[in-house]
Amino acid sequence: MRRTLRHLLASGALGVALAATALPAQAATTSPVVFRSGHLDVVDVAYEAGMLEIGVHDEDDDVEYGSDEVKLVVTRQAKVSVPADPAFAFLGTPGVSKVWILPEIQNPNLIWPGIAAEEIESGVFAGDSLTLSVRSVAGPGQLAIYTENAVGQPSVLADSGDGLPDSVSLTAGDHTHANWAFDEAGKYRVTVRATGVLAATGQQVTSAPATLHFTVKA
Repeated sequence: MRRTLRHLLASGALGVALAATALPAQAATTSPVVFRSGHLDVVDVAYEAGMLEIGVHDEDDDVEYGSDEVKLVVTRQAKVSVPADPAFAFLGTPGVSKVWILPEIQNPNLIWPGIAAEEIESGVFAGDSLTLSVRSVAGPGQLAIYTENAVGQPSVLADSGDGLPDSVSLTAGDHTHANWAFDEAGKYRVTVRATGVLAATGQQVTSAPATLHFTVKA
């Protein structure tokens, strides 16, 4: 995995860099990096030194962050009506309810949320298969993660409205996008974990939980 702020802190490299620039002591305190738009892998899975890790990858600037180092803002421009199709009832009342969607297809004014296992080499995990588990969603409303096929019909990957955990299948080396839909404004904490079985030993490896922080604007 790319060198993150966490890795720099652990190695002492960040301290050296700060000292070299003669910043005042209080400058060492970091605030979350805020994103309102751009291509972000909000779940970026990597395998290093026998451990699975989950971070957030800023694809535009090629910078990796820990999930607790980032604040993801879902702006008012994301607010739309639930499609008037019964297949979308998991989002609310079709054609009536409002929902905030970070879309599967890129909108330059919004975060384009990806799920990536690009950093994992083929052959490390059995069948090149991993599982992303959406463990919990804490907030004023529900979160649904889903894709749409060529004719616009949804396939739900995870939905806190009908109970969690939910599992999303990942393939080593892959990068995918989905719609992330929130049905109420407010602050959300979304906790995920990744699991895989090592091809060489049959040992199951599970990441530490990673919590994403979203703020949905009314």
